[in-house]
Parts: sequence; C-alpha cells; structure tokens
Amino acid sequence: MIELCPIGVVHVDVEDDDLQRKGSVEGVIEIYDEFKEGLHLLEGFSHLILLTFLNKVDAEARKVLKVRFRRLQQSGVPVELLPEVGVFASDSPHRPNPIGLTIVRVTEIKCKAIYVSGLDVYDGTPVLDIKPYTPFRRIEVIEVPEWFSKIASYVKREP
Repeated sequence: MIELCPIGVVHVDVEDDDLQRKGSVEGVIEIYDEFKEGLHLLEGFSHLILLTFLNKVDAEARKVLKVRFRRLQQSGVPVELLPEVGVFASDSPHRPNPIGLTIVRVTEIKCKAIYVSGLDVYDGTPVLDIKPYTPFRRIEVIEVPEWFSKIASYVKREP
C-alpha cells in the first residue's frame, strides 16, 4: 500500500469543459499551511514541475490500457493519424495511477500561493509535489516514434 498526502490544491477559475477545450490556463497553487516552509527560496524559478492526483478519473477509467489522442483532433490532426496506443505511450489521464505531471510558468509567489500559467488540471485537483524546473532536467535532443512525429507536425504549441 502506498499512501500519499496532498501538499496543496489547484485553483482555476474555469469550468471543466472549458479547460478541456483550452488545454491550459492560469491559476493558483495553494500550499497547505503545514507545507508552506517548503516554499522557502522557490522565488526566482521561472518554471515548476507539478505532480497532481487526477481525482476526477473514476475507477473504470483506471482500467484503460489503450487510448487514442482524440483531443488532438481539435488541433487539426486528421483522425486517421491518431493510432490506438498503450496508455504509457500517452499523457491520457485515464491510467492505472492517475498522476498528472505538468510544467507550469510561475508568475508570482505570495505567502503560500503560487500563481502560475500553463495549468491543465481542474479546479480542486490535489497537488502531490512540486519541483523546480532546472537546466539539469533539460533534455535538448529527444527521439520519438514516427507516428508521434506525424501527429506533432499538426499541433502548434505556444512558446
């Protein structure tokens, strides 16, 4: 048995359906009082790695082992390019352990509130951990499968 204790919660002022359409939004990570000392000297990092528990993933969705990137159709990816892949070859929230990983941009830190952009989780999502995004974590050259490269060529990302 593994027990995890949330260190905070995400607050976004966006309905769930709107977040799915937008993909990412601004919001606040509220750190619980007993963990606020963990924020000491976090100021100055432009980005953070946010680990969350995707609490809206139900028991049935945790059984899913193959998925399609259906949300990418909204980005103009032709449906015939969207293969069914194993859940571990995707970032689908439907997975055995619904743990979210997001890199967010810090806009401000006030007391126990971290204001960020780039959130892709719902209001009320529990925060499991935060890590600074540092140059030591940066990987300059990566390889991806051909099927992923084809999909990526259709998706425009904001810098």
